[in-house]
Amino acid sequence: MDIIRQQCHGVPFYACTDPAWAGAAHGFSTRLGGVSPAPMDSLNLGASRGDDPENLRENFIRFCAAVGTDADALVKNQQVHSTIIRPVTRADVMESPETPGTFEADGLITDEPGVCLTIFSGDCIPILLYDPVRRCAAAAHAGWRGAAAGIAARAVEAMRDLGCRPENILAAIGPGIGPCCFETHADVPAGLRASLGAEAEAFIRPLPKSGKFSVDLKGANARWLERTGLTREHIAVCPACTACNLDIFWSHRVQGGRRGSMAAMIQLL
Repeated sequence: MDIIRQQCHGVPFYACTDPAWAGAAHGFSTRLGGVSPAPMDSLNLGASRGDDPENLRENFIRFCAAVGTDADALVKNQQVHSTIIRPVTRADVMESPETPGTFEADGLITDEPGVCLTIFSGDCIPILLYDPVRRCAAAAHAGWRGAAAGIAARAVEAMRDLGCRPENILAAIGPGIGPCCFETHADVPAGLRASLGAEAEAFIRPLPKSGKFSVDLKGANARWLERTGLTREHIAVCPACTACNLDIFWSHRVQGGRRGSMAAMIQLL
């Protein structure tokens, strides 16, 4: 199962093309195909970046049209690097696409068709989950703190509470910073080791620079999903690194605050 770069209506995005995903419109955005000016050029989807609300609205309309979701059915959070998974319904849909989220959480879950779960990233790892049997979807934003605390596992547990069986759940781990560019001090490896134990070592590589490490956050999140019962063949990992490809993505680590934000979304059809 792969995550493939695609394009529709002039807007590029990444998504799983496997037929098993057919019941859930979904996609991971790039920075391309929108109307925002520099330094948010051009498909900025983050309401906290200082962009004109009209630009945001147009960008959401374009991205949603490309991936097949509904721009008037978005649900968002105020992301705080937590492990909170928020259950949502149609009552939680935003008034308009450009409205920012205010509920502090880093994950969303629903079993209501037509509700579009939307999370944001600029190096952190976006994760989309879909159970085609129980008809349930979730989305999670996993930075290194979320990865260390197991937000991917918390999302699966929330789906299990709604009656999902982990062996039926499909996962898409989207574009984010890769181990090629994620150079850290010892706090990140320590966080992963504290939660994953010896399993964390597969995702940590000491660097020649004293006290520095390369960390594979996508791999760590995939391991959390496996630990909660997902089968390896149901976990798709996008290899694209946001920090390596500034012509396609934004990177908080490289660009700081002078950038836009990517989004990942999923909606049960």
